[in-house]
Amino acid sequence: MHLGNVNMQGSTTRRTLTYSARLLGRLHLDGPLLIGIGAIAMLGLLILYSSSGQNMGVARGQGYRLIMGLVALLTLAQVAPKYLRMAAPWLYGLGIVLLLVVEIVGDFGKGAQRWLDLGVIRFQPSEIMKLALPMLCAWYLHDRGLPPKPMTMLALLAFIIVPVGLVMVQPDLGTGLLIAASGFLLLFLAGLRWRIMLPLLAVAIVGTWFVSDFSRCTSVFHDYQCRRVQTLIDPTTDPLGAGYHTIQGTIAIGSGGVYGKGWMNGSQAQLEFLPERSTDFIFAVIGEEFGLLGLALLLGLYLFVIGRGLFMALQCQDTFARLLAGTLSLTFFVYVFVNAGMVSGLLPVVGVPLPLVSYGGTSMVTLMASFGILMSLHSHRKLIGS
Repeated sequence: MHLGNVNMQGSTTRRTLTYSARLLGRLHLDGPLLIGIGAIAMLGLLILYSSSGQNMGVARGQGYRLIMGLVALLTLAQVAPKYLRMAAPWLYGLGIVLLLVVEIVGDFGKGAQRWLDLGVIRFQPSEIMKLALPMLCAWYLHDRGLPPKPMTMLALLAFIIVPVGLVMVQPDLGTGLLIAASGFLLLFLAGLRWRIMLPLLAVAIVGTWFVSDFSRCTSVFHDYQCRRVQTLIDPTTDPLGAGYHTIQGTIAIGSGGVYGKGWMNGSQAQLEFLPERSTDFIFAVIGEEFGLLGLALLLGLYLFVIGRGLFMALQCQDTFARLLAGTLSLTFFVYVFVNAGMVSGLLPVVGVPLPLVSYGGTSMVTLMASFGILMSLHSHRKLIGS
């Protein structure tokens, strides 16, 4: 009787798993990727509740945004790649128009003109470009040979420079850098030649030298952006100003040790020493309350999601799908890397949220939409031509 019950339970479990796999297949969803995303999002809600001072309203609001993101993911997963490819130039054009509108009638917030208020919804058009730019570049390269020729490369650089420039003047350095990163990652995946990469690296080195001097830096960038670069080298030069975020972030992470102080027991966050603890610096809250082990778990989940995305990209069949899927996966890695480096004092503070964890609306929906596109590219791979 005991063995019979075990066999019946095993058979029921197998039928359930089979049914779930078929359902996910019909909906063009990827089970492992969904599990990874869901685990990060649930951990994020847990941390957000603590970092907001046990504010259930904040956690509930993030839950609503997560549901909106899931709707976007599910919707875009049903769209065949050929329609995504057809929509790419139109989405890019819409994003450029909205960025121009922001310059004219955009709402101000935190010293920047980044938002459009439509009455029903308030959003950042720059978030659209995180998807529109790689989609346009992949669309442009779809019927062209790889690696791209010089004239093709110039066209792609123009596609990148226009939205990045419009975002930088808002000013929004963090989002501008992320949009630029998505474009250059796609160029890298397309086979960017070393004779082009090396001059770009040289330009980056010269740029680093240029901004290292405050007077030179302020001739191009805003004062507060230059202070962030200066305090990266030595945060104690302005401990109560531009260096305050970095100092408090490193204190919070260091005080957590290996095991952390426990959920809702972090002094830096609960006593409000840590600024932006529910948004850009929530990584420090995790380090303080859950320690090194908690951060390792979170980073492990991120690596799983990134690895799964790259695996799905390798299975795509045409140029558009492979380039776009690979770029979306690597851009997600850049989000994580920049936020973790920023909070740890290894990179300048540029206002990049921790994906799927930090409190935010437009960025959450954009990220979930990118995963929906990734699932569409992967699940439709047997239905499209090469």
